[in-house]
Amino acid sequence: MAYDLQNRLVIGVASSAMFDLRESDAVFRAQGEEPYRKFQQENLDKPLSKGMAFSFIRRLLSLNDLSTDPAKDPLVEVVLLSKNDPDTGLRVMKSIEHHGLGITRAIFMQGRAPYEYIPALNIALFLSGNAEDVTAAIAASYPAGQVLDSAVVDDEGDTGLRIAFDFDGVLADDESETVMQNTQDVSKFHEHEVKNMMHPHNPGPLHQFLIRVAKIQSVEEERRRTDSTYKNRLRISVVTARNAPSHERALNTLKSWGVMPNDAFFLGGIEKHNVLGVLKPHIFFDDQSGHLATASSVVPSVHIPFGVTNPRVVV
Repeated sequence: MAYDLQNRLVIGVASSAMFDLRESDAVFRAQGEEPYRKFQQENLDKPLSKGMAFSFIRRLLSLNDLSTDPAKDPLVEVVLLSKNDPDTGLRVMKSIEHHGLGITRAIFMQGRAPYEYIPALNIALFLSGNAEDVTAAIAASYPAGQVLDSAVVDDEGDTGLRIAFDFDGVLADDESETVMQNTQDVSKFHEHEVKNMMHPHNPGPLHQFLIRVAKIQSVEEERRRTDSTYKNRLRISVVTARNAPSHERALNTLKSWGVMPNDAFFLGGIEKHNVLGVLKPHIFFDDQSGHLATASSVVPSVHIPFGVTNPRVVV
């Protein structure tokens, strides 16, 4: 029987998001493919160091213990999507094994970005450190984000997983953001949102990722109901520049999707990094580089290059 991915949360991750590849990349850029291949072979048994998305992926995979059969029926599946060929990618697979990550599936495509396989694998989120690959994936309407060089939040004694999202251009489309960018007038933005309060937004790039993460939250709630000692580990937060009265349309939209975050921060122009530094999410998604420039100084941050704030992307 074929292995079915339809009812799982599937994440595609590039080695550039999972591990620190600066040393090997420097060899490739300075000396070319053959010296790079030799370098990887010589260091085959030297595990790669953890990268920006490592803690997020490790914690996400840990939620598979909520399944009644984690080995055969996991809630979360992570697939390595690599531009290496199978030979040079072997070091990455050995590093995955060394770090005890439950990742057994991989696609290696020498010199080509494998994001075209996102729909074939039912992937709800593709993470990469390569801006061009992520931009191309978003342009093809695939859910993707560029992992930025960021501060790392990874307290080994903390078993939780905190995921934080911006709203417009990430969970929702850029309809309202377009109003704001075109008018540069907050009052007109609020007027538009109040007028459309009962009309849910169209989905943004990470809509399906949120939906599937919320399903895992439901599994946790069921575990807590049957086991009074169980403490929820997964926490979802929305951190947005919206404030009243535009907050209501955002909440109505989330309700229409059948999800609701644990926390919502409607900041109305307050610097997001002030809140994120206290919240300490293990990953934060935003579409605006200006917000991420400061957010990345306190938490692992991911750029979603979607919509009107990212005009180079054709959507």
